[in-house]
Amino acid sequence: MTKSILLVGVGGQGTILASKILTTGLMQEGYDVKMSEIHGMSQRGGSVSSQVRYGEKVESPVIEIGGADILVSFEKMEALRWLKYLKPEGKIVVNDCRMDSMPIIGGKADYPEGIVEELKSKVPTTVIDADGEADKLGNTKVANIILLGALVKKMGLEDIDWKKIISENVKEKFIDLNIKAFNIGLNLA
Repeated sequence: MTKSILLVGVGGQGTILASKILTTGLMQEGYDVKMSEIHGMSQRGGSVSSQVRYGEKVESPVIEIGGADILVSFEKMEALRWLKYLKPEGKIVVNDCRMDSMPIIGGKADYPEGIVEELKSKVPTTVIDADGEADKLGNTKVANIILLGALVKKMGLEDIDWKKIISENVKEKFIDLNIKAFNIGLNLA
């Protein structure tokens, strides 16, 4: 049975690195894995999405509307934007983080209120202050790895050697920090 994971965020949040680590771990575990990325205007704080599908045999990397088992959102408005891609029985892991888009910064749109409450009213939602937890570790750039840890826990993929995979995919001086971040995510989920 194929599982579909949708990771969404804003440019610069590390969505693609988290997807790469996830994909590597799933492949090393022997799954057939397909991944597709959409960068959009990621250099300017635009939407970024990564679709990861895994199972015994995966035909397509594309997750259709209503096809994702889990949605991991690095920014809460992105969770709302991508909600239609979640299966009716799907789950959300959302970073309680607000990043204003260009229309909001420019005064052409308002940031919606009550996003987390709306998500919780529709699907099982795990809210994590990944940015706050990363800040406690002294580096906000590891919020993505905290969210990856939470995703791994929610998907029941803890048996994979994530420590090794993280070590192979981040700069040497940041290995310990990223492993700590990953473990925080596991514990928060």
